Amino acid sequence: MGKRDELIEKYAGDLKNKCGVTPDMDLLTKVTIGCGPAIYNADAETVAGSDPSELETIKNNFLIKKLGLADGPQLNDGIDKVLDTYGKSERNKYRAVVYYLLAKHFGKEAVYG
Repeated sequence: MGKRDELIEKYAGDLKNKCGVTPDMDLLTKVTIGCGPAIYNADAETVAGSDPSELETIKNNFLIKKLGLADGPQLNDGIDKVLDTYGKSERNKYRAVVYYLLAKHFGKEAVYG
């Protein structure tokens, strides 16, 4: 099993155990691949849920550019809902898990189709 496969298993565990979500492994794999080399960098693989600039980057680079959503308050609401699902007190929020939950929340799984 390669490093990426190990990370996907770790992310699936977070989805099950911390978010109460049964992961769609095919979608999770595609989202993880879509994160590129960030998943191998200790700083980039996690999301700082309390950092406004980090949340702005997620909104602009992922929700608007990647998922093709229109800017508006619903994007921030979606991010907040996903971070609540993950657990505000959870220190390590993995980027691939957050992106997976956002894709599901906004019904944009087809972007990874």
